[in-house]
Amino acid sequence: MSIGWYMRRLRRMDAAEIVHRGRDEVVRRHWRRRQVCVARRDPTPVPRNAPPWRSSFLRGEATDFPPAARARLIDAANALMAGRWPVFDRERDDMAETPDWFLDPATSRRAPQHRYAFDIDCRSADETGNIKYVWETSRHHHLTVLAAAYFLSGDERYACMAGRHLSSWWEANPFLSGVHWTSGIELGVRLVAWVWTRRLLDGWVGSRELFEANPVFLQQLRHHQEYLSRLSSHGSSANNHLLAEAAGQFAASCAFPYFEETAAWRDQAAVTLARELDRQTFECGINRELATDYHGFVLELGLAAALEGERAGHSLGKEAWEVLRRMMDALAAMLDVRLRPPRQGDSDDGVGLLLDTPAFDRWSSLLATGEALFGAAVWWPRFPRTDLRSVFLSRLAQPPPLDGGRPSRRPVLFADAGMVILRDRADSPDEIWCRCDHGPHGYLAIAAHAHADALSIELRYGGIDILADPGTYLYHGASRWRRYFCSTLGHNTLELDATDQSVSGGDFLWMRHARAELLDLRGTEEANACAEWHASHDGYSRLDAAARHQRKVRIDRKARKVVVEDRIAGHGQWPCRLALHLGPAVRCSLSDGIADLRWAADSRNGAALLVLPPALSWSAVSGRLDPPLGWYSPRFGEKVPTTTLVGMGVADANSSLVTELWFGRNAEHGGAEC
Repeated sequence: MSIGWYMRRLRRMDAAEIVHRGRDEVVRRHWRRRQVCVARRDPTPVPRNAPPWRSSFLRGEATDFPPAARARLIDAANALMAGRWPVFDRERDDMAETPDWFLDPATSRRAPQHRYAFDIDCRSADETGNIKYVWETSRHHHLTVLAAAYFLSGDERYACMAGRHLSSWWEANPFLSGVHWTSGIELGVRLVAWVWTRRLLDGWVGSRELFEANPVFLQQLRHHQEYLSRLSSHGSSANNHLLAEAAGQFAASCAFPYFEETAAWRDQAAVTLARELDRQTFECGINRELATDYHGFVLELGLAAALEGERAGHSLGKEAWEVLRRMMDALAAMLDVRLRPPRQGDSDDGVGLLLDTPAFDRWSSLLATGEALFGAAVWWPRFPRTDLRSVFLSRLAQPPPLDGGRPSRRPVLFADAGMVILRDRADSPDEIWCRCDHGPHGYLAIAAHAHADALSIELRYGGIDILADPGTYLYHGASRWRRYFCSTLGHNTLELDATDQSVSGGDFLWMRHARAELLDLRGTEEANACAEWHASHDGYSRLDAAARHQRKVRIDRKARKVVVEDRIAGHGQWPCRLALHLGPAVRCSLSDGIADLRWAADSRNGAALLVLPPALSWSAVSGRLDPPLGWYSPRFGEKVPTTTLVGMGVADANSSLVTELWFGRNAEHGGAEC
């Protein structure tokens, strides 16, 4: 990052954070003398006789797991035995024996292995490659897959390979040497994976020698926990990183109580985890980062850690469990008919704990876990019961009895999160699902994982993206793409004066946050003929001619029509662009301001007619590179061309821009008005 970025980042810190970061820098300088260059020469004292691992709660129960789920996990483990393992959009083929833990498979660069960790600039693609690709394999999710395959099959080949990989990693990554010691979140997630790898390998003859009787493991464990106790995230960076650090520290302290400091580490992590689960979750149950994939990531880690506490007799308490249940109910309420959540904010496809194949359906898996731990509310969507993780977790422990009520019907308005989900024919193949955004820009001063998307909408028909949130694509090493996918133009909303609503200071740094508010909401019950959402934001009040964007979204349930009306409050005129990003499955024919939309899904053909505001000049853009426009990111690291309809013109306070979207038979201008 440039000096300018660091200066802007400093401006977003308060005095307490600056002092805390100064203390962290003192620790890093002091620790330089503690860097271990060769793992076998690590002088750190460890217990000579660590307590034996508690007997496995799972032994003898493997046959109770769904047969199809067992088979798919064994297939994934076999692919790994042959060397193949997916890392985001790439597949590594070198995983069979000793992986290169420092390789970026996206750029073929190799991150530093022997340098002092805090001398490495992880934000520099020239220095480390794309750091997300380097870090991902060292989260050790593939080891829990191997360990689960051993548990389900009894085949020791999987256990032996997991042991080789762990020994290789410990040898290659002694304390403070290399890129895998630079970020606490990576240590936290890795500790959760180690806990479950040990648990699932409990029946293997080599498990004790690999873990509690192994001085190298004990040194690594101690160093991971000491690191997290001294260098936790804080201040404007205390988001999901801090939760992951606390979850890993707490889980490891409960499962591996091997050191004099263990009780103190456990208690410190318990306080942090319970506090941050509450602090980072809205009362409605949605994670405050307003990035849906991070909601899933935090929920996975929170459940894994809380269950570890129950298993060890160190409960996080009812309040923490009630937060996790609220998060689960909020997730169930957000899903569409295909069990897809909103694509809001950043996504890096991060997994808290992998006990299934890499391609598992995270959302149905979480629902299955929620049903096993809390029971499914009557309004939850139907989901397949072919999940492995829910069986593993529910056998570990159960939450304490919880007080308090749960929603008696599916929520539509998530008031404090600023999200509304309007539906028609919910849970049917013809479901209209529309997410409307009037929430805060993001979490904490820097809103690291936010996008400039105030008043944007996502609209799906039968779970198919019609008006899509384009997604994230990459975090590092592609600045222009990062800017595009975070921009106002990169969302289904109105841009004024070629300016984003919120002011970016660079990657993961927002200097000014647009503020949105709900003005009206009516007709949300499906018995009503029409539902309407009305909201505004102040992101353009900073323009020379201050403006406020207002938007109404109306679903006419009888006509099967969605109407979006955009107005500007203020004095003056503003050049504007209205972007409508079509999903990658949608084919578009644009003529005279009318777009004919077609798609196919599950052997069914779909159609819609999009009538665009005539005051704007419309064009269809797909896969443009310079500057980027017309792209959709289905997962981290991958982008595909899609069609973006862009209307350009001038907006003023005396006009409105009305967009109409007609579905099915009513796509020929039929239907009743609200």
